[in-house]
Amino acid sequence: MGTLPNELGFALTRWTLVERTRGNSPEARAALSELCTAYYGPVVAFLRRQVHADDAATDLAHEFFARLLEGGALAAVDRQQGRFRNYLLGAVKHFLLNERRDAGREKRGGGRECISLSAGTDTSPGIDVADQKAMPSDAFFDRQWALAIIERALGVLQQESEADHTVDQFAVLKPWLSIAGAPQSQAEAADQLGITENALKVAIHRLRKRFRQIVRLEVSQTLNNPAELEEEMRYLIDALAKSQDPAA
Repeated sequence: MGTLPNELGFALTRWTLVERTRGNSPEARAALSELCTAYYGPVVAFLRRQVHADDAATDLAHEFFARLLEGGALAAVDRQQGRFRNYLLGAVKHFLLNERRDAGREKRGGGRECISLSAGTDTSPGIDVADQKAMPSDAFFDRQWALAIIERALGVLQQESEADHTVDQFAVLKPWLSIAGAPQSQAEAADQLGITENALKVAIHRLRKRFRQIVRLEVSQTLNNPAELEEEMRYLIDALAKSQDPAA
């Protein structure tokens, strides 16, 4: 498989996108829109854990990103802060504090009912994590961030398979990217694809190698200092160890 095409959103680092969001130009709004798309999942999952109702969490997420899209919210962001996920988590926490304060004022003034922002249970679909209530909020957000990285990498692999006309092969090999293991044996998969088991092993090895390459690239774009990549990769793997979803 070839290098990542620019249209997949990997040409610019996340911090570069942050810098491009400053101002009201179409380019700035497009850059901010990509940031929101890339990190919508982790933010929604984090907010779901803070409130008791899915609808309330979704509304809060929409409001959070709407305020970013209004412009100027990232004007003072300094990329020297290092990891973009740390900035985003801080921004969401600040947003929640403001919402709780404002909702409390509304309630005291006889307005709308105050939204509960106490810790609740995660209702993120398709994810089964042991003892999620005991997981600290910061660790939970980082886990969602790690899962988002993996999902973006899988999305790139899907697009590459479509470009290479290997969609059927990717569908069969994709389960070998999961720590849960493949649902069928390599012999069955090889027979399904009409190749030998040795050829299948080579294909799996190449897919895993490409997968790791894409994950590393995505992670590197969230860092200001490239020297932190190995440390961040270890952190990502540790976060994914708490999950039963696909891992690098």
